[in-house]
Amino acid sequence: MTYEEALKVAKENNVHVEKHHFSVGHIINLFFEQFVEDKIVEPTFIFGHPKEISPLSKLNNEDGRFTDRYELFILGREYANAFSELNNPIDQFERFADQLKEEELGNDESNDMDIDFIEALEYGMPPTVGIGIGIDRLVMFLTNSESIKDVLLFPQMKPRA
Repeated sequence: MTYEEALKVAKENNVHVEKHHFSVGHIINLFFEQFVEDKIVEPTFIFGHPKEISPLSKLNNEDGRFTDRYELFILGREYANAFSELNNPIDQFERFADQLKEEELGNDESNDMDIDFIEALEYGMPPTVGIGIGIDRLVMFLTNSESIKDVLLFPQMKPRA
């Protein structure tokens, strides 16, 4: 499906697409967020996230439009995020560059370029995985909080200086 075709389907289904949603992968994610996410009740693993919304995840070997990533949802909320980490410095640089384009178009959740990380990848990073689950997610669950930001005690942003 082309971006134009996906955009047409989004408009037909009243899915709001912002300027920084400039790929089919972004639109797929918007459909998930609008029509699926809040309807998940039982613990459910969602996998096969689009490349565009997974800038640190390794591409899926069978379909390069998607990544080797999953999220655990319970009662309509995300409680874990895990993925095989991208260890290709060229691909990672290009994805960070795409994130910068998204930031210019208004995406306040995009990642910055991390040249130090790219350099580390160039030296050779073994295959790794990451998983985001911890006491903060448990507190989210127990307090019925919608966002992890509601339960964290410290600011999430590091100083830019």
